[in-house]
Amino acid sequence: MNIGDKVRLLHGREEGIITRLSAGGQVEIEIEDGFRIPALKSEVVVIDAAEKEYFDRPGVETNAFEPPVQKTLPAASTEGIFLAYVPYNDQLHDLVLINHSQKPCLFAVDELSGEKVKNLEAGVLQAESFRKISERTLQDFEQWPALKFLLIPLNKKFDAPQAAMERKVKFKATQFFKHKGKAPLIGKESYFFQLDLREKALDVKKLNEALNPVAKDAFPHVQPKRPPASVDLHIEKLSREHDLMSNSEKLQLQMEVFQKMLNDAMTSGMDEITFIHGIGNGVLRKEIHRFLSQVNGIKYFKDSQKTNFGYGATTVKIHE
Repeated sequence: MNIGDKVRLLHGREEGIITRLSAGGQVEIEIEDGFRIPALKSEVVVIDAAEKEYFDRPGVETNAFEPPVQKTLPAASTEGIFLAYVPYNDQLHDLVLINHSQKPCLFAVDELSGEKVKNLEAGVLQAESFRKISERTLQDFEQWPALKFLLIPLNKKFDAPQAAMERKVKFKATQFFKHKGKAPLIGKESYFFQLDLREKALDVKKLNEALNPVAKDAFPHVQPKRPPASVDLHIEKLSREHDLMSNSEKLQLQMEVFQKMLNDAMTSGMDEITFIHGIGNGVLRKEIHRFLSQVNGIKYFKDSQKTNFGYGATTVKIHE
């Protein structure tokens, strides 16, 4: 049993990733919503190994249940700048910056500690090349500092300019260990992430138009799209690269989707809609409730029943 193994509690329904091994046979598990729970090694089982051993036995129907497996990402086929954690041995990983593009890139990599910054590496990374910038051990996963990357593509001939990009990275175990595959250029099994994916900028004008629509009869031929009765705002449902987004970027995207779905519900004639935001630290819930308190056309809103969403959702009743 090692850090990064996916496990399940024997006497519960929780599943997660081991983030810490402690003396006395204890482990710490990060479950899907980011919460960490302690458990004894004797109370958890590694999912893949235990289920494979059971379902491969003679007399057990393998089609009765399909055990979850850790997905392996294919090697990246798109161009871009990647961060890869390449295993040197069972615990030590090389931290590698990969330029899988046709342009050289000026870069700087900093470690963050509160308000303080320490530079790890800086320079020019040539096209189709990579550079080791540090090392990390899985045993210290919980103590890995946040990283900040500054990336500036360089034109060696006349071409359209590309803006500099700044990206902050702080991993959660439940997301980090899902990103396993063959890293570009290196070709080894690694945990790798694309750094130069640009989030779509929030168009304030269009958002305001969506939230303050003109009279329905101005465009009688346009039928507003009816959203589902419940909308899941968990960030992993909204963005495939959420693990590389800052907290403010995540909140901005979640609020953008919430406001769009609320507007669609109101203009399509729905009388009720539920937004699943989870419990977490409560920031998203507070922002949603603050927004709802200022919107006309809302009869009331309330926390949903515990049996359905564990108080991690808000139901909005809309005026007819």
